Amino acid sequence: MTDTKAGTGDTTLFAQNATENLHIHNRVDFDIIASLVRPGTRVLDVGCSDGELLQLLRDTRNVDGRGVELSQSGVNQCLMRGLSVIQGDADRDLVYYPDSSFDYVVLSQTLQATLNPKKVLSELLRIGERAIVSIPNFGYWRVRGSLLFRGRMPVTKELPFSWYDTPNIHFCTIRDFVDMTEEVGATVEDAVALNRNGERMPFSLPWGMWNLLGQQAVFLLKR
Repeated sequence: MTDTKAGTGDTTLFAQNATENLHIHNRVDFDIIASLVRPGTRVLDVGCSDGELLQLLRDTRNVDGRGVELSQSGVNQCLMRGLSVIQGDADRDLVYYPDSSFDYVVLSQTLQATLNPKKVLSELLRIGERAIVSIPNFGYWRVRGSLLFRGRMPVTKELPFSWYDTPNIHFCTIRDFVDMTEEVGATVEDAVALNRNGERMPFSLPWGMWNLLGQQAVFLLKR
């Protein structure tokens, strides 16, 4: 794998003005995801939780949004927001969606909690013309430091669970994820890495530096 990245889209202006136009929320990757979605498109949010991202996309990008959420409580919260969401499992239920039925399929901070991440990613790319995936980076230097110096599984803002109660079962690094995109035949059209303060890291940095310094990353993929 080479340390090169695809060219970025015109997302900077959106991100700079996001806090002026969007409702208040705590997930910084949501702003990045929204900046990658063209207005007026069809979007499926897989693992949509309480519907915060879907509402953001509906209100600011005028998308035709749908959602899939495993928990009944999450589905109920989505319905209270007026969103079209069904209960479903990313590992089992994506096979029922037709090919290219959405412009974008989004999976935000959920891939590491799936049983078969590679299969799930392949399904996202089959269902959508493009897939947007955000991941916590297990290669982040603080995570490495916790293992090296403390000899303990890390607990961070992006990985807030103890080892015995975490829903995350397949941890990966940014470089691991990029390797998997190559294995499934996906092209990285755009990518953003964020440091611990939620600030974008310089795009000119190679993957190896993103892997060390980025706490999380967002990828725009196309098969």
